[in-house]
Amino acid sequence: MSAKKLGQRSNSRRVMLFAVCLLVAVAPLYWWQQRPGPDPARAAARPPSVAVGAAQVARHDVPIYVSGLGTVQAVATVAIRSQVDGKIQEVLFTEGQHVKKGDVLVKIDPRLFQAALDQAAAKKAQDEAQLISAQKDLDRFSALVVRSFASQQNVDQQQAKVDQLKAAIVADQGAIESAQTQLDYTIITAPTDGRVGVRQIDAGNIVHASDQAALVTLTQNQPSTALFTLPARLLDDVRDAMKRGPVEVLAYDQDDKRLLSNGSLLLVDNIIDQATATIRLKAIFANEDEALWSGEFVNIHVLLDTRRNVLTVPAAAVQRGPNGLYAWIVTQAGNAEMRPLTVGPTANKLTIVESGLEEGERVVTDGHYKLRQNIPVTITAPQLAGNGNLS
Repeated sequence: MSAKKLGQRSNSRRVMLFAVCLLVAVAPLYWWQQRPGPDPARAAARPPSVAVGAAQVARHDVPIYVSGLGTVQAVATVAIRSQVDGKIQEVLFTEGQHVKKGDVLVKIDPRLFQAALDQAAAKKAQDEAQLISAQKDLDRFSALVVRSFASQQNVDQQQAKVDQLKAAIVADQGAIESAQTQLDYTIITAPTDGRVGVRQIDAGNIVHASDQAALVTLTQNQPSTALFTLPARLLDDVRDAMKRGPVEVLAYDQDDKRLLSNGSLLLVDNIIDQATATIRLKAIFANEDEALWSGEFVNIHVLLDTRRNVLTVPAAAVQRGPNGLYAWIVTQAGNAEMRPLTVGPTANKLTIVESGLEEGERVVTDGHYKLRQNIPVTITAPQLAGNGNLS
């Protein structure tokens, strides 16, 4: 066989091999293009399910609170000032210290006031001695006038002298008490229990009774009060709650997250602020741990009522549409269904359901925007209204 024929046979084999490879590569693509497409009617009949969060309608006791912004006030705030002029000898308190009623805070040099007291006491003793002598003279004149050895005029004059000395002794007693009071003012004591603030003056300084600046300020924070406001439309509800008994009040921090103290409603102001349509109220707290600080802003929650054994859903389940409030429920078949609602107050992230739902039904709490009527749903992490898992 010639070399020419061998070359032709080799080329033919290459062409056949290439054709087989091309057929293997193109056949799957052709099959994919020619396969039958999905049935539109069948696809429409089985839409994909939507994953949603859900909770169960359950019964709870729901406390109804109203809240307002308030300011903590000390029961007593006293500016400690000197009532006499003098030099401060000692400052006997530490800034920020808690003191008891009667504790000595400041001492003022008492020597001038002690001298005035001694002088007043000596003047009284002098007048008392003169009174004794005058009284004896009066007795002698009275005896002599009976025997006609003295005139009645002398008796009357001596009686006047005795009366003058008696009056002088009364005045001396007043001077003694005044001097004693001034001396007592040199020792400044705490008028009530409380906590002292920043000291404004040190020992060695001269103070005057006319000074406007206080030596220190004392605040009584146990108990404490809070003055706050509520809308005037709630006045009747608050008064009705007070008629039923003590009204519980809770004080939270400025972020309305941490509970600081609980107390009771003390009073409702006797006039409504017409400019703001609000009413002022005052609550009192034992504040034993001093969590409330004078001047602090707090959020006050007032318990108006407690609804017993009412149907509730998480507040996130309640939606608002053009026709009012509604909720998406998950039917027994696993489909979404829109249900119109009538609801009551919301408290502690629970909304009271007055009509539209039954106990045990499941409501959607997350994923509402993906829902439409009768679409299949898949519940992820179902929960009870409030807390707990669905059974």
